[in-house]
Amino acid sequence: MLTRLRALEIALQKYLAPRQVYLVALCLGVLGLLFEALRRLSDLKLYVVETIALGLAAGAIYLIALYFFEASDDTPSAFWLILLGALLFRMTLFPLAPTLSDEVHRYRWDGRVQEAGFNPYSIRPDDPRLTRLRDANWNAIPSRDVPSTNSPLSELAWRFTYPFLPGPIALKLPSLLGDLLVVGMLAGWVKFTGGRNLTLAIYAWNPLVVIEFAASGHHDALAIAAVVAASLLIIRGRGTLSTLALTVGALVQSFPIVLLPLWLRRAGWPRSLWSWLNALAAALLAAVCAWPFYSAWAQLLKNLVDYDSRSHHSNASLYSLINWFGGIPEVAAGIGAGVVAGLSIWAAARRLDGVRAAFFLFGAILMFSPNAYSWLFTWLLPFLAFFPNPAWLLLTVLQFLSYHVLIDIQGGGAWHLQPFYLWLTYGPFYALLLWRMIWPPQPAVSGGSAWQRAAFR
Repeated sequence: MLTRLRALEIALQKYLAPRQVYLVALCLGVLGLLFEALRRLSDLKLYVVETIALGLAAGAIYLIALYFFEASDDTPSAFWLILLGALLFRMTLFPLAPTLSDEVHRYRWDGRVQEAGFNPYSIRPDDPRLTRLRDANWNAIPSRDVPSTNSPLSELAWRFTYPFLPGPIALKLPSLLGDLLVVGMLAGWVKFTGGRNLTLAIYAWNPLVVIEFAASGHHDALAIAAVVAASLLIIRGRGTLSTLALTVGALVQSFPIVLLPLWLRRAGWPRSLWSWLNALAAALLAAVCAWPFYSAWAQLLKNLVDYDSRSHHSNASLYSLINWFGGIPEVAAGIGAGVVAGLSIWAAARRLDGVRAAFFLFGAILMFSPNAYSWLFTWLLPFLAFFPNPAWLLLTVLQFLSYHVLIDIQGGGAWHLQPFYLWLTYGPFYALLLWRMIWPPQPAVSGGSAWQRAAFR
């Protein structure tokens, strides 16, 4: 049976090999129609069932498209069509109000508060002193009873962009530009290194990336762009610039912190003077970004503790399993943090390749985190472009199921994550991951396709 399936696959690949440009055009058209259907929904939170269905449908077409791209021969026309599709998909969803997520409303509020002369780390949105700042979007602001817990560079970015981009839709523009910058960097890498079109398509056409950045405007796109730039710079031997770019990413979102020990070790730390200068430059950049908020430094830790105590443990994977066995959330979170810290030190000690380490460590964070929100899985996509893995790619598509919590909320209920959906999201992922670990694919004589070599390495 397996022999017949393999023969059928070989025959299919021979048929697809010379037809990539047609396959790209076909998949571009189908995905474009699905994203247009999402745009027509307008309020994605109100029509959350339809949004989940369309997101999963787009994900299925995306995975089929990746197989087509891998099985066919690359052409310059297909490369440009992939770029065109990436731009069209994002332009289709950018005009949507950020209804699926309320994060942009908090970004906007923090910028507004700073413009009024207040420190967002020391004053809550519902503070009576800020009543005059409220507008029509006030009720959409999340966690109004907790001061900001966002990173300092993000706060500075919102402070300086809010006067020019005051509306919720307009304030999505920096995230969109960061997302397009990642597409551009991957396109440049493919073009100038002779890489495959598949590398570009894995990120540029991923529906989760398109929806979370173009429709919802999550600021993670800016941090991802900084980390991708740092990864490409370190490959080119630009250690100082790479370290600064990684620091920028860490000052926007905390994920890249786990890579800093590796970056310093690859620069020769602790024996190299240059590595110490890199560390000093990173520390100075962090101090410059944090200095405008110095009056609230002592309160920031309390803000983080308060926010964590109120947050819903959402879409968690291994954290949920550990907590189920132990029954103590703090212990489960501590085990996860310890594992990630240990892996970060191990990666630094072994001086792993930066791109591979980013994929490995970011995946570990998401598996052990008590809050693995759907948009956080976009962190994996630039690195999956270099190490394509069917299980992880499938997981990015299944993340749309996590939005089922909005169904109860729309009906007047509370935030409640259904265990059934958790199994539906992670069950296929772990099953496929385990399958490929037990029965790894045999490499082809020609070196094998990216999908054939895709075991988690």
